[in-house]
Amino acid sequence: MTQPSYPALRLRRTRAAAWSRALHRENVLTPADLIWPLFVTDSDEEEPIAALPGVSRWPVAGIAARAREAAALGIPCIALFPNTQAERRSAGGEEALNPDNLMCRAIRAIRDACGDGIGILTDVALDPYTSHGQDGLIDDAGYVLNDATVSVLVAQSLNQAAAGADIIAPSDMMDGRIGVIREALEREGHHNVQIMAYAAKYASAFYGPFRDAVGSRGLLKGDKKTYQMDPANGEEALREVALDLAEGADSVMVKPGLPYLDIVARVKARFEVPVFAYQVSGEYAMIEAAVAAGAGERDALVLETLMAFKRAGASGVLTYHAAQAARLLNG
Repeated sequence: MTQPSYPALRLRRTRAAAWSRALHRENVLTPADLIWPLFVTDSDEEEPIAALPGVSRWPVAGIAARAREAAALGIPCIALFPNTQAERRSAGGEEALNPDNLMCRAIRAIRDACGDGIGILTDVALDPYTSHGQDGLIDDAGYVLNDATVSVLVAQSLNQAAAGADIIAPSDMMDGRIGVIREALEREGHHNVQIMAYAAKYASAFYGPFRDAVGSRGLLKGDKKTYQMDPANGEEALREVALDLAEGADSVMVKPGLPYLDIVARVKARFEVPVFAYQVSGEYAMIEAAVAAGAGERDALVLETLMAFKRAGASGVLTYHAAQAARLLNG
């Protein structure tokens, strides 16, 4: 078939009016596409995070209020990250297994406040609990031990599931952990607890503000390049995703977001499964810095970047701008 040419074909015809642009829009962004990451603190007061303007750590009572706010805005799920007190951190991260730790108390408070009205996604990794800031157990040389760490991650997952988590999200990038976590969840009767695997998590420069938020930046010894992915690699991400799906992941995540849209698109095209992207703390901070410098308008920047994720094939986006974006989308 011969492609028509100008003037028979004028692509601007369908852009000429707002109603027509809406009619021909290929992708749609709604509050239901958003997951709101929230930080929890043992303090009794809200703690603004300097590196993330507009983002705070919330006490347990405050986190329940944020969950109610999210549900009212149409955001279907929140993601929890604890700022564990220094005295509760240890080399082995034992606090992760405490059934009354900050994460578990926050889960129960949200469940009491919202019932089943909102999904609760919980981070599974040891960096919020270790005194050295790594995502797992380390040997004398500082190398993160894979299999020993996985055993702890299984216990951490069961602890969170028992507290009421809906989605377990292992963010540690240890080999083999999805399969054993899935087996443990099934064995303990948590048949409907989902696993969203951080399948392609890169050793990125965009995580700095997050480490401030969870209190691990000053603790981290060395880097995380032996387990998080090399930013130069794309094929390896597809191998990671394939392994996690084979082991029982219900959905997968690419992290960070905008610098890795090509990975989001390749994963979606290859596997045709739910793919989520995490618009990480450094991405949020850059938008806020641009707004503060007068280089852009916040509402437009937020919505355009979120639409980029949808266009690339993401089923949803974890973003610190979730509440603001939902308000804009709700009109």
